[in-house]
Amino acid sequence: MATTKVKQDMPPPGGYGPIDYKRNLPKRGFSGYTMFGIGIGVMVIGYWRLFKWNRERRRLQIEELEARIALLPLLQAEQDRTTLRVLRENLEEEAKIMKDVPGWKVGENVFNTDRWVPPITEELFNLRPHEEMIRRRFGFHWSM
Repeated sequence: MATTKVKQDMPPPGGYGPIDYKRNLPKRGFSGYTMFGIGIGVMVIGYWRLFKWNRERRRLQIEELEARIALLPLLQAEQDRTTLRVLRENLEEEAKIMKDVPGWKVGENVFNTDRWVPPITEELFNLRPHEEMIRRRFGFHWSM
């Protein structure tokens, strides 16, 4: 038998290139120091805006309080006029109801003082429907 010559596989001239065996992960975002710095920066900006808004809100509250203080005499005068109107209507109603009672003095003061004593709600609305007194004392009220 004739022997055949075997040709052996050999590397290319100059050898094979280096084998890439290290982990080659892509860079994924910012470093820890960068993210920490961004977080601190966002917090500083947020606190600055918060302090600025609190200062503005405090200024608006002072302005609203001053407006309320300025309107207080007007609102008090309106309340006093309403109270005096209701008291006058009550005195007229009392005079009508008690006209036949001898010795009755209409509008006699029940207090032992000459000073003005603001009437309580029951005193103002005792001659009116009960719902009107409830509405005046508690605000708008539906009763079913």
